[in-house]
Amino acid sequence: MKILLVNPNMTQAMTDRLTEVARRAVAPGTEILPLTAPRGFPYISSRAEAQIAGAVALEMIAPHAKTVDAVVIAAFGDPGLDAARELFDLPVTGMAEASMLAACQLGRRFGVVTFAPWLKPWYHASVRDLGLEARFAGLRSAEDIDGPVTDVAANMRGILKTLAEKVAREDEADAVIFGGAPLAGLAAELALELPCVPIDPISAAVTQAEALVRLSPRGADRGAYARPPAKPSQGLDPTLAAWIARET
Repeated sequence: MKILLVNPNMTQAMTDRLTEVARRAVAPGTEILPLTAPRGFPYISSRAEAQIAGAVALEMIAPHAKTVDAVVIAAFGDPGLDAARELFDLPVTGMAEASMLAACQLGRRFGVVTFAPWLKPWYHASVRDLGLEARFAGLRSAEDIDGPVTDVAANMRGILKTLAEKVAREDEADAVIFGGAPLAGLAAELALELPCVPIDPISAAVTQAEALVRLSPRGADRGAYARPPAKPSQGLDPTLAAWIARET
């Protein structure tokens, strides 16, 4: 099985880390093929940036749509996820959706921890769009730490551990998602230190992609996700334009 790991962020080091964690999570014989966005933003941190990155993600998928078995959108806000499912005839998963669905199977209530407060409205919207508000315990970021936090980068592991403990104990979350591509692998590192089930989004996304290939190799191809009729376009990436026009 081949899974295309599409990182809509431009940071190669992030792709390398996501790929490392993903390869540890998948079954023997599953191949992870990583791609890093050629344009856009070093790190997507708003819904506006995600809208732009989603279009880039579609361009990244198009040349590989007939040579891989599944696609993972490797950014926590899932930019371009619904559009990719509608356009391409194969399973597509995203880190936010996959981790939230996994969390619901590992606890009655789940929470999210992340590093930046400006991500909160976007991530709250992801919960709402999935219809999981009744299962959502809350979202914590660095400003929820008691006392000053002077260097988030240097203290990231300790900060995220404290936030996860807060969501588990104060918000009564049974499972806690470490939200954000830069946090890949941290859930496994902290698993034995936390009073909750930690969820790693990229691990959830790639393992769910494997399962979907076995369940429905063509992916979401009917109903709301039926592929649109052929349409000409102007100024788009040539490979994507050809796919939309049903020329490939």
